[in-house]
Amino acid sequence: MAQRARGILAKRIKELRLERGWSQEHLADVCGVHRTYIGDIERLRRNVCLDNLEKIATGLKVPVAALLTD
Repeated sequence: MAQRARGILAKRIKELRLERGWSQEHLADVCGVHRTYIGDIERLRRNVCLDNLEKIATGLKVPVAALLTD
């Protein structure tokens, strides 16, 4: 289940980022996280803590639930 949730999260972040025409680096800047962090999330190499999940949702201007819904 955790792998599935991480996969959904990774897919949604990438989809929303690309819809905006943003690079991983730009999204990281908007969210206040390191540029490699976004790439690691999208490649399923990182677990995301709730604080960073909120930062990413805020940066993308979506509710946290939108990042976890397939």
